[in-house]
Amino acid sequence: MSLTTISPMEAKRLLDHGATLIDIRGADEHARERIPGARNMPLDRLSAIESRSQPIVFHCKSGNRTAVNAEKLADAAACEAYIVDGGIESWKRVGLPVVADRRQPLEVQRQVQLAAGGLVLTGVLASLFVEPRFIALSGFVGAGLMFAGATGWCGMAKLFAIMPWNRPRLTV
Repeated sequence: MSLTTISPMEAKRLLDHGATLIDIRGADEHARERIPGARNMPLDRLSAIESRSQPIVFHCKSGNRTAVNAEKLADAAACEAYIVDGGIESWKRVGLPVVADRRQPLEVQRQVQLAAGGLVLTGVLASLFVEPRFIALSGFVGAGLMFAGATGWCGMAKLFAIMPWNRPRLTV
């Protein structure tokens, strides 16, 4: 079963009439920016959602994760369910409210991208201006990224996830 994609405005109308909004992004993404009232249920921990009479509306960042996983979301919903076209990015573009907490760290994926990019650039520049063997650093990072892409396991992401700045913060 496939889910119907709806506009952010249509999603807002459904939410105003009792629908439940579920954010399938990771907890770190949800903590940094979210649609008010959205329940966080990351895709990797998605389980059956209790049967309800009101519809469920799913969203992610850009609409890609929800679209790719529409069948899994439909199976979990067991009721009328929809996907927000364009995710939270589209929600913001039409001027609907979001809650942003910039005190929360960047998403782990973005931290990995910044660190990997910085290491590759450092390896290239150091190999050009200091010692040619520094190119091995860029090769090592590239191999790690390829391994992560092939297996779904990223050592750098695992490392960043346990760093002190990424530990959950108590909100008052």
